[in-house]
Amino acid sequence: MSMGMNILTYYLLSINFITWVAYGLDKGRAKKGKWRIQERTLLILTAAGGSVGALAGMLLFRHKTKKAKFVVGVPVMLVAHCVITAAAVQWLMK
Repeated sequence: MSMGMNILTYYLLSINFITWVAYGLDKGRAKKGKWRIQERTLLILTAAGGSVGALAGMLLFRHKTKKAKFVVGVPVMLVAHCVITAAAVQWLMK
């Protein structure tokens, strides 16, 4: 595997883990009535490549599943990230 592929792999694993943790923390804080992570921050993490982690967090923690910008936005970003990642892999394989 090339160095570029390693960087892409580690980045995607990291951003998705961080995003998943953020969704879980926010859900936990919501249940306890504590300080919350801003929706904007959750969406930025999702847009930065964490769409798989966001979707997993939404489903696992049952969080943000009634908000249209998440229910629609996260899957749309996931599709976009799949296309971008496939293109990046093709480019890195050359």
